[in-house]
Amino acid sequence: MAKEVGVEVVGLNKLLRALESLDSEAKAHFRSVGKWAGNVVADEARIRVPVRSGNLRQSISPVATGRGARVRAGGGRLGVLYAGPIHFGWFRRGILPTPFLYQAADARIDEVVDQYLAQVYAVWNRNL
Repeated sequence: MAKEVGVEVVGLNKLLRALESLDSEAKAHFRSVGKWAGNVVADEARIRVPVRSGNLRQSISPVATGRGARVRAGGGRLGVLYAGPIHFGWFRRGILPTPFLYQAADARIDEVVDQYLAQVYAVWNRNL
C-alpha cells in the first residue's frame, strides 16, 4: 500500500486574503509570475511525458491565475482523454503510473518557490 504524504501550509488563507487586497498593478505582476511558473513546469513536463503520437505532450499547458498557476494535460482541442490513465495509471488495464506532472513540479519546485518569494518581496517593497 502507498504511503500517505501530506503538506500543511500555515497561514495560507491569510496570505490569499492579502493577495486579494493588492492593487491591480501588483495583481498583474503576480499573474505574470504565475504564467512564468506554469511555463517552467509545463516545459519540464513535456520533457518527462511518455510519447507515442506526441498528442499528450502537445496537450500540456500552463494556466496562470491571480493566486498561482496550474499545469494541465489532456483534453483541449486534441481531445487527449488518456492523460489521466498515463499519469495515474490504470491497473486493471496494466498501465503503470507515469506521474510526469508531479515529477516536473518536484524537479522545478526550488526554482519556482525562489522566484515567487523574490516577487513577494518586490511587491512588498514596491520594486516591481
